[in-house]
Amino acid sequence: MKPAHAGWTSFYANLDAEIRLRHYSPKTLRAYKGWVRQLQGFTRSKDPRLLSGSDVKDFLTHLAVKRKVSASSQNQAFNALLFFSGHIIKNEFGELKDVVRARRKPYIPVVLSREEIDAIIASLSYPYDLVAKLLYGCGLRLFECLNLRIQNFNFDARILTVHDGKGKKDRTVPLPETIIPELKTHLASVIELHQNDLASGYAGAFLFDLLEKKYKNAARELIWQWFFPAKTLTFVPETSEYRRYHLHERHVQKAIKRAVRKAKICKRATAHTFRHSFASHLLQANYDIRTIQELLGHSDVRTTMIYTHTVKSVTIKEVKSPLDF
Repeated sequence: MKPAHAGWTSFYANLDAEIRLRHYSPKTLRAYKGWVRQLQGFTRSKDPRLLSGSDVKDFLTHLAVKRKVSASSQNQAFNALLFFSGHIIKNEFGELKDVVRARRKPYIPVVLSREEIDAIIASLSYPYDLVAKLLYGCGLRLFECLNLRIQNFNFDARILTVHDGKGKKDRTVPLPETIIPELKTHLASVIELHQNDLASGYAGAFLFDLLEKKYKNAARELIWQWFFPAKTLTFVPETSEYRRYHLHERHVQKAIKRAVRKAKICKRATAHTFRHSFASHLLQANYDIRTIQELLGHSDVRTTMIYTHTVKSVTIKEVKSPLDF
């Protein structure tokens, strides 16, 4: 008979291996592990092999009813547990019917005016101001921007290639003409930093595991260096090497938060607000919704349609409040 309480350590190790094998992002790994840990606590460390669909259904219902999590969080939990059941414990839960679903609230993104964006950027120091210009100018997610490498920039064609975006989709976006001189100046400083690092005998930039194995010298090559390198090197205990990572997301987020406060912006603006503003401003400029969808890298145009709620509705006559009639 299988024990009622079994150690989950080996299952977490297998989860880690399966996610890395599929090249999911570190954020996905952290999120999935987090939901599995919550399931473990909810079921009082019941042997994962003995988990049933009822256990998972009760947990998801608990999230919606007791914890009152958002619909997106409940969906993420569902996907995490579905992955855990199918790939780790090999126990398909089947259809999880009668799960109380968290109610999805209408969401309208916060959008900044061009004047507000300029004020925030003016309050940012280098290189965070250049990060913000790319977030807004190219509609990038923060992790996409910080994961850029030198080879992603094609200054001759004036395009930026975004590799491994959300959902592992690649796309190209036009580079803003107005910041190309700044980008080239920044690139020159990155090249100089790389040369100094090589002279100091450092091991190169962090790469994906498979890429590291396939191209052993790629980490030292210029084209694989981060476009926004971290200010300090990172020591890798396993290999006793020093490597360079990109700017940390948290540092950029804190810099933007300080800049928003300094610019006296009365909106809840974050790094992602620049992407929202990019989409809304293109919509205001009468760009086709499908074009905006491609530039944002959305799989479904319905995701892009949310931005139609951020611009003024205009019919034959401009819409006015009845109070102004």
